[in-house]
Amino acid sequence: MKHTTGTIFGLIFILLASFAGAAEPLPWPSTVAEGAKLEVAYETKSFFEGPTWDPHTAKLYFTAFTDTGTQILRLDGGGKASVWMDKSRGANGTYLSNDGRLLAAQVMNVAIVSIGIGANGPEDVKVLASGGGGDFGGPNDLCQTPRGDIYFTVPDFGARKTSRVYRLSPQGKVTVVATDTALCNGVRNSIDGRTLYVADSFRKHWRAYPIDKDGNVGEGKTFFEPKTDNKWDPDGFALDENGVLYLTGMGGIWVVTPEAKLLGFIPVPEFASNATFGGADGKTLYITCANKLYSLTMNVRGEHWAGK
Repeated sequence: MKHTTGTIFGLIFILLASFAGAAEPLPWPSTVAEGAKLEVAYETKSFFEGPTWDPHTAKLYFTAFTDTGTQILRLDGGGKASVWMDKSRGANGTYLSNDGRLLAAQVMNVAIVSIGIGANGPEDVKVLASGGGGDFGGPNDLCQTPRGDIYFTVPDFGARKTSRVYRLSPQGKVTVVATDTALCNGVRNSIDGRTLYVADSFRKHWRAYPIDKDGNVGEGKTFFEPKTDNKWDPDGFALDENGVLYLTGMGGIWVVTPEAKLLGFIPVPEFASNATFGGADGKTLYITCANKLYSLTMNVRGEHWAGK
């Protein structure tokens, strides 16, 4: 069939239009407040992780890896933060415990600790589990279910052969519950404590595992695997009061329902390591990144405000 020049240019235009349409940015989720944008809440030369909002002190606590060591910082507002815990022994992931304390996964100390949140610094630090005897390597992230089980990840960053997810029972027993990730990273449980979510930074997806009434974990499956050219590692999690997940990594934050339906995407210029909800009304999403901590005004509150 003979094509005229106009027909050929028309076909080229259609192909280009189709390609452009496929590359259109994903919409922001409706859970973000109208007109809201990322605001820099704090900025300095550090890698930030593990954000947790404490409603008692009404402050955000987050971990920092600096050139000289590791710390837990407290956001004081007005673009300022103070060192709340110096020499934190590699504290990475943190979580607000059921009894209002700060749980932390200490990479260098190879321990899971519980810290009293004092106005001027940490109080009554308790070691809940330690791998000093060879039970596990450096823990990375952690969470706690309503029944009291603490789940934490121990990634194998080197060979990617021995990554493990562990359970620390309310009775203090540590057991392996998942070995099917190449590089487990962030971990969170659903609000009802029936599902455990784990980020696999090597395979670039997030996994989900059923949790029974006794805290036992069943077989995992791929929960969410976005189609994107961005290969930044899947990392941390946040949940809102409706159980919607905010998955950090791969270009920003992927907002996904418990049924794995994508609600939208929040692009972040830097690598987003983790996120949590906070603020006086629970409607501020804090995002930790390399050198920056962002805040974003939301229409929904965080998981710790669920049912309140």
